[in-house]
Amino acid sequence: MTDKKIPLHKHPHLDEPADDEHKKKIVLVGNPNVGKSLLFNWLSGLYVDVSNFPGTTVEISQGHIGQHILYDTPGIYSVASFNDEECTARDIILDADLVINVVDGVHLERDLFLTIQLIDMGLPVIVALNFMDEVEKEKIKIDVEALETRLNVPVIPISAARKTGLENLVKSIPCARKGAVSETLKHEISDMLNRVGSQPEAVLILEGDVTVAGRHGVPAGIERDRIYLQRRLRVNQIIEQIFQIHSHRSIREWIGRLMIHPVTGIPIVAVVLYLLYQFVGVGIAQYLVGFTEETVGQGVYEPFVRQIIARMAAVNIKADIIHEDHNGHMVTLSSTNFYFPDGTDNDPANYRVLQNYSENGTVIIEYQFYDIWAIFLAGEFGAITMTVTYIFLLLLPLVIGFYFFLSVLEDSGYLPRLATLTDNLLSAIGLNGRAIIPILLGFGCVTMATVSTRLLNTKREKTIATTILNFAIPCSAQLAVITALLARTGGLYVLIFIGILAIALILIGSVLNWTLAGTSSSLLIDLPPMRFPSLDNITRKTIFKSYHFMKEAIPFFFLGSLLVTAMQLTGAMKIWESLFEFITTQWLLLPSESARAFIMGLVRRDFGAAGFLNMDLSASQILTGLVTLTFFVPCIASMIILFKERGSREALLIWFGTWIIAFLIGGILAHILALF
Repeated sequence: MTDKKIPLHKHPHLDEPADDEHKKKIVLVGNPNVGKSLLFNWLSGLYVDVSNFPGTTVEISQGHIGQHILYDTPGIYSVASFNDEECTARDIILDADLVINVVDGVHLERDLFLTIQLIDMGLPVIVALNFMDEVEKEKIKIDVEALETRLNVPVIPISAARKTGLENLVKSIPCARKGAVSETLKHEISDMLNRVGSQPEAVLILEGDVTVAGRHGVPAGIERDRIYLQRRLRVNQIIEQIFQIHSHRSIREWIGRLMIHPVTGIPIVAVVLYLLYQFVGVGIAQYLVGFTEETVGQGVYEPFVRQIIARMAAVNIKADIIHEDHNGHMVTLSSTNFYFPDGTDNDPANYRVLQNYSENGTVIIEYQFYDIWAIFLAGEFGAITMTVTYIFLLLLPLVIGFYFFLSVLEDSGYLPRLATLTDNLLSAIGLNGRAIIPILLGFGCVTMATVSTRLLNTKREKTIATTILNFAIPCSAQLAVITALLARTGGLYVLIFIGILAIALILIGSVLNWTLAGTSSSLLIDLPPMRFPSLDNITRKTIFKSYHFMKEAIPFFFLGSLLVTAMQLTGAMKIWESLFEFITTQWLLLPSESARAFIMGLVRRDFGAAGFLNMDLSASQILTGLVTLTFFVPCIASMIILFKERGSREALLIWFGTWIIAFLIGGILAHILALF
């Protein structure tokens, strides 16, 4: 699944050659926010592979540590099957040769529950005791030797952020061993083991895992609550023996409490969301991308490439066109049929007359025209012109900016607090607090917001959030044009526009919440201590995630470019335009030239909105056009990412659904306004 990579670090005792039979599958497991990803990046280097786990949309990182395979897993609180991430983590853990369990030294009483479960499952385990630098700051004393004795597995103190203790962790990998299983649970495991032949699966079946039980044709256990309670009591006993805390309240703890209190937390949320919008939605999506895309891409790069392609692709042909007969009359002697990119032989956009001269009474007209391959490469939607500009000068800055800000929120500990404060509001439309990030980012760039739905736990939540984004959220570039147009209409029309969008967002979310099978996950989230983000960690996360996203997205963009160009060449685009003209004039009550705005909206939403700027429209026509265009299909970039993230079936349903909803709402609004 992963190509052979060269790790950034040499790992002692792990670099000797190993054949496939002796390669171990080493799996990193831990609660959310315990530093797993940072540790994974250090152990494997940046040369890793990220791909969806088979049969899911959950992304799994895979790399190498020495000659062995290393897997990162989603953050979990127990090996269970309550959501997509937990199911994926469970299946990877069941296939592991050994587990590195990363725990937060400041929150051992929480994290050791998962540690005890892994030990009960009979897996060889090493405990990486992380955040030891913060343990010292909080004046917490941990008896590491006593902890190791109680668990009967290696416990290695580390600080992934400061890169201390990591070499010791690598050296301890050959020492991984099975830990001390509860005597009470041993007998129950033994009975189930005779039936299923695997201790990890036997434990999960006893805890009521229906999926694992179904694989073996045995009934799932009904004692999960009792087993979990016994495990929690064991954790409490261990904590009493190995923990000594000199309690004091730090400034970071005080700030963290302010962030989750409704009175102080809501204003802080407003400030953070405003900063996020200004950074990604305005600073990058408008200003930086405005420079890279328009000035560099469209102003310098694309004209330069088109000039080179034109020289290579232009073909000169001499054609005998007209002959002067003996009476002095001009008659057609012969002509050459030329095939031009729009399917005709007379499109002046794709050929030109170089010169017109006479030889022995015959007028010779010399033509220059371009091969079709040149149109695919450097045409209006060319693969090496517009597509390259889109990928590297529009999308890449947005991807980097998004992952940078997200990494800051993650590393600081604020992201879980943001989700907590918005959870009740979003639960009404089938989401939980995590969805606040995609929704907010949608007002900056729907493309990046669709990518960020990966933060959500279940396929159901991802579907709801993605649908809302592509139906009812205008991006920042479109908002700029919308604002300029609404300024012509007056305050009443502005309020109507905002009200329609808000109602649509709530209705779409509510309908999906009622109709989609299953239930959305509850917000089970840990509130880690507030920390000052590590620049090194933020940089590595940003580079790592941006690289793998672009690696996956680039083929989709080139495919989209070829598809749109093919529509131009075959005349399909003109058919669409004539269809739009009928709908816009008869149903939306807009001028015929507005059809072009909707065609351009397929390419870029702001292009479509900008098409209304130079039209002589009434206030009601402006409102109708903007409402319809806002609900209209996502731009090419968003559509491509939509197919990539949600699959062709779901993407097509959303895409065609936007057509129906947009024109339905737009037409009803137009005719209501016409009455007044």
